[in-house]
Amino acid sequence: MRQRGPRLTALIGAVTALVLSAGPAPAGAGASAAAPVPITPFLTTVDRTHLLARGPALRPTRVRRGDWVIQVDPTRRFQSMIGFGAALTDASAELISECLTPAARDGLMAELFGPEGERLGALRLTIGASDFSTTRYSLDDMAPGQTDPQLAHFSLAPELAEVVPLVRQARALDPDLWVMASPWSAPGWMKTTDSLVGGQLATGQSDAFARYLVAYLKGMGAAGAPVDALTIQNEPGFEPADYPGMRVPPEVRARLIGRALAPAIRAAGLSTLILDHDHNWDTPQSPLSVLDDPVAAQAVGGVAWHCYAGDVAAQSLVHAARPAKDTFFTECSGGDWAPEFGRTLDWFVRTLIIEAPRHWARTVLLWNLALDETHGPHLGGCGDCRGVVTIDRRTGAITRNLEYYALGHASRFVRRGAVRIASTGDPGGHDVDTVAFENPDRSRVLIAVNGSGRPRNLAVRLAGRVWRYALPAGAVVSLVWSSGPSGATVDARSPPFRESLHAP
Repeated sequence: MRQRGPRLTALIGAVTALVLSAGPAPAGAGASAAAPVPITPFLTTVDRTHLLARGPALRPTRVRRGDWVIQVDPTRRFQSMIGFGAALTDASAELISECLTPAARDGLMAELFGPEGERLGALRLTIGASDFSTTRYSLDDMAPGQTDPQLAHFSLAPELAEVVPLVRQARALDPDLWVMASPWSAPGWMKTTDSLVGGQLATGQSDAFARYLVAYLKGMGAAGAPVDALTIQNEPGFEPADYPGMRVPPEVRARLIGRALAPAIRAAGLSTLILDHDHNWDTPQSPLSVLDDPVAAQAVGGVAWHCYAGDVAAQSLVHAARPAKDTFFTECSGGDWAPEFGRTLDWFVRTLIIEAPRHWARTVLLWNLALDETHGPHLGGCGDCRGVVTIDRRTGAITRNLEYYALGHASRFVRRGAVRIASTGDPGGHDVDTVAFENPDRSRVLIAVNGSGRPRNLAVRLAGRVWRYALPAGAVVSLVWSSGPSGATVDARSPPFRESLHAP
């Protein structure tokens, strides 16, 4: 893991302190005369006896000595949310399409994207092959030494076989599903290596690569699987040795986005959001360099982040420098390198579900939606990654992994268009940490994780009232208020909320 320098560490610390100092108003702020409604808890415990298990409703009460007091203040409002989800890689699409019966496939898709299940609201696609593909391909492959500048051989056929049908099915289950896409490499003939593996975009190929990406966007739209957002390269600061990849330095990304891709998207009549970076927290200077270019800055709508190096506070560092640009968290994988359920659940919920939104993320996406019992299929790259679910190729059995439950604590209850609201906690610490949201129907959600090593009695203050909840050691809870504007109970499965991608 690359280490941060002292100057960057100091900057991150200063920004984190600034973010956390904007805490909630005193207890009772925003109090309403509406009649109190109960809170419904959904609990996951370290021993797995409770997995997103619904508990008895909580009624207002009083704070008691020794309670861990959490204050929620809906009057302090931050970014609006788009959704929580994962990546539909070639591996995931193959497993769902080929290893399940039609009934089992439809059941899993309904569970993942439908209104009665996980309600995943965001999906990431790969443009061409990634390490989780069974072959190395682009959408315009040529024999060595040959080129195709006019994209006469461009074909969306690899995506149409299994990925696009599943995207259409997911969109039918959730018409407001948000979809983003990332290439792992330009076609080999556009690169310095004439190969999908390694290398950089060759001089003079920016326009051809922009046309390639626009051809993908147009083709996906025509196929009934429109893409809402695009990054120009997955992890542009990294050249993998055994799977498709491409190094794209910040100055090259700035020119490509501002002077080739954005004009090509406009000329095609598309409104696809362009995101920069799509890489780790340890290099915040990389997207800032792109945004220093005035032409690129006008074209970039947000910055995308991965979890594999650095600190989540880097998101706030960039947000503070460029507050008009949205923040998106777009990749993190679990795997056998972290097999302990309780400790890994704590990290995923605390770092991704809680801290990533606290540091301005509008999306939280994990890596593979589904992998098999051998952590594949894959060709190079990660050999022990874990999917949100595991599909056994031999039996078709589906295992819901801890990533499924971590995502579910947010995706099941936080609706599209929800606004993050203030809540106290122990950000970045090892005790009780929280994040809170208000949905468009004014129902509210508080997610809390207890990393203290011992049970904690929570006392949640909202609008002058208190609800108490005993949170076991290591456990995660989502507390859900189903309260409409008049205090009446509303359906937590209210219709999806439509909004622009940029918060007002």
